[in-house]
Amino acid sequence: MGSVVVSLDAELGWGFHDLADPPTDRIENARRGWQTLLELFERFEVPATWAVVGHLMLETCNGEHADHPAPDGWFERERTSWRDREDLRFGPDLVRAVLASDVEHELGCHSFSHVLFGEADTSSDLARAELRRCHELAAEWGLELESFVYPRNDVGHREALSEAGIRAYRGSTPTPEGVRGVLGTLAGQSLLVEPHVDEYGLVNVPASTFLFGFEGPIRTVAESVWEDPMVATARRGIDQATANDGVYHLWLHPNNLVDDRDRERMRAVLAYLARRRDETDLTVETMGEVARRVQNDSSVDGGSPVRRPVSR
Repeated sequence: MGSVVVSLDAELGWGFHDLADPPTDRIENARRGWQTLLELFERFEVPATWAVVGHLMLETCNGEHADHPAPDGWFERERTSWRDREDLRFGPDLVRAVLASDVEHELGCHSFSHVLFGEADTSSDLARAELRRCHELAAEWGLELESFVYPRNDVGHREALSEAGIRAYRGSTPTPEGVRGVLGTLAGQSLLVEPHVDEYGLVNVPASTFLFGFEGPIRTVAESVWEDPMVATARRGIDQATANDGVYHLWLHPNNLVDDRDRERMRAVLAYLARRRDETDLTVETMGEVARRVQNDSSVDGGSPVRRPVSR
């Protein structure tokens, strides 16, 4: 019997601050989407890994970040056009809501300022500074960070994660996304992934499905003649996890929930997940729980994953 993992890239404005033309609809609905997800998770008693951009845990800042080794202009939007948009730059109220939930969510890390770790010009000093700042903020909140979600799934500097005491990260999906992914599952392609310990002692928990990878006019056409293709895909992944070993790892951003149609997609997926969990031995895990299980299994099998102390 397998399990299902739901992970979230919780970033408000930080997911777009480096883009010349950020998507206004997603930015303006980011807070509402966050709150909607919290409500839905509580309604269906589903825990998730909330990978939060560290800057959201701040109450305030002047936008300078003088001691941060970011490239010139990295914080420019925060200092200028978003200077008065505290609702996009800060989110301690939203983080507190996650921690106060009756559901045992995991608070993970999504870097401090959404730096792309896999970019060639992202230095090891910058990656370590992003992680160090997140750990400092988490410590101020009395928390420890175990799981990491790479901004834009751009994997890199895994050695820095290991040195910082991170236990797990969301790896790249082995299956196509969007239309190709939907067609692949219709043809019987498995959506299950096998988390494993990598050469850095980290547990790679690969993604299975991006819940909002099938959008635009093609989604409208598909829904008019069939049903929401992503709900159908998620159901197949959940059913595969119910019948087999392995993990079905679903992910999204809170800002993907722009309208009622998006919210209904998430409600339908969680309702089906809750029903299958209640009917069977299917479990729902956070990334941190998967990592502990995989590392324990590895130790029992004779392996000894390296766990390094947290560097502050």
